[in-house]
Amino acid sequence: MGRTSRKRSTLANRAIVASAALILGGGGLIAVNVYASAGEGASGSPPGRTWNTGTQMSTIDCPDVGNELPDVPDEARWEVDRELAAMDTQITDAYQQFADRKDEISRDPNLAENAVLGPLKAKRTASIDRIATAVERNADRPQGLDGLAPCSLRADDNHDGGGYGAGDSQGQDAGQDAGQGNDQGADQGQGGDQGADQGQGDDQGQGQDGGQDGDNGQEQQGNGPEASDFVDIQSVQPNVDRPRQRRGASRGTFTTDCGRNENGKFNPDNVIVAPGVSNGAHHMHDYVGNQANDAFASDDDLANGDTSCRNQGDKSTYYWPVLRLQNGTAENDAEADGGGKDQNIGEIQTPSQVTLKFVGNPTGKVTAMPRFLRIITGDAKAFTNGDANANASWSCTGFENRQLKDKYPICPDGSQVVRSFAFQSCWDGQNTDSANHRTHVAFAQDNGRCPNGFRAIPQLVQRIVYDVPPGPGFAVDSFPEQLHKPVTDHGDFINVFDDNLMKKVVSCINGGRKCR
Repeated sequence: MGRTSRKRSTLANRAIVASAALILGGGGLIAVNVYASAGEGASGSPPGRTWNTGTQMSTIDCPDVGNELPDVPDEARWEVDRELAAMDTQITDAYQQFADRKDEISRDPNLAENAVLGPLKAKRTASIDRIATAVERNADRPQGLDGLAPCSLRADDNHDGGGYGAGDSQGQDAGQDAGQGNDQGADQGQGGDQGADQGQGDDQGQGQDGGQDGDNGQEQQGNGPEASDFVDIQSVQPNVDRPRQRRGASRGTFTTDCGRNENGKFNPDNVIVAPGVSNGAHHMHDYVGNQANDAFASDDDLANGDTSCRNQGDKSTYYWPVLRLQNGTAENDAEADGGGKDQNIGEIQTPSQVTLKFVGNPTGKVTAMPRFLRIITGDAKAFTNGDANANASWSCTGFENRQLKDKYPICPDGSQVVRSFAFQSCWDGQNTDSANHRTHVAFAQDNGRCPNGFRAIPQLVQRIVYDVPPGPGFAVDSFPEQLHKPVTDHGDFINVFDDNLMKKVVSCINGGRKCR
């Protein structure tokens, strides 16, 4: 199945002004362009506006050029992807400059613009011009991209300790995504009832405060997260609401066992988003399934690769950012790209459980996935992009009827941290990928049906469990400027089932059977 040109979704720029004068480290007041994103789109702000509000700055916020591009012809896709990856590196380097010079910037109001934002804008302008030229060789030159070059400094939205806890609508969205069509819900629901009983009472917030104070002995290190990025799961109200199964629903499941990455396959590449670019992710990935996956893997490489899956007919690749304990332990990647060089430090945790389950559609039958279909769920840049594409779901065993989107859970003794990914379950029927790696697939609508022009496919639901000490002290790997925020969690999948096994998957799901 060829990768045809798809129009990149151009989302409205919902950036809102937060402040533009800030205190960094010392007491100096700095006048620079400072905005906070309220949603995905061109989050960098126009120059020339400043306010004196004393907000502490935490990171660099740049418009996501990949989300704003129009059509990208197939012939230009490789060049555009490489240039977008180069722009990620530019942000990473600028963030390091910002982090290294906070004290100087606090004393010199012009240094942020002269040493960080100005040079970054110049590099981004050149990259955007190369992208436009690559597209122009095969289509009309895209217009209006130059306005995406400026970046800004921004504050951490959580400095005030705000964020949802019990019953917030974002938590409900996360719960609905995690629960859609997921037959794990039978097990989760039992634990959830147990959690509901444990979560009631006047003292339910005390565990959160204790954990955030670091009473568990874990020391927060690196460039995030903060105590305010964690919440006691017992203070969160149940919020999972799965669509009602209708007549004709495909109720079966197919579970594939591909291990827990016991063999330690890691790399900081992303062959979907940045093919041919080493360290394209700027964070470390866990891999299960296909063992040939790196930045340079072709479809043929994947088809001929070894697999960690018990059923050798599944050579799919499943990968996600590693989770680390921030306990001062230096991993082998402490001085490497994707690790310490990209602000990802601490002890990588091997999951205690990994469940990979394909489920059906609540309103009808599913059709086979095409081989080499690529799906990304969630947004690795959701902290600065906003939550339009965010799909993180965090919880604890025994409490999985309570899902968190932009908080890490503090689990009680005896409970383990759970990450869930419910992938897109509708396919456009034509393409195995798209220019922004999103528009060829979609989530089902609230009623469970696929959008017009899309057909239901088996939905991959991943559940990853970690046995970590209670309280803060762990974090997911991220791009450096994303500050290890939980909302940036994401998963990647390339379907490399052989044809016979995919037929079995579809037959099991449509026939209402539970298969392995």
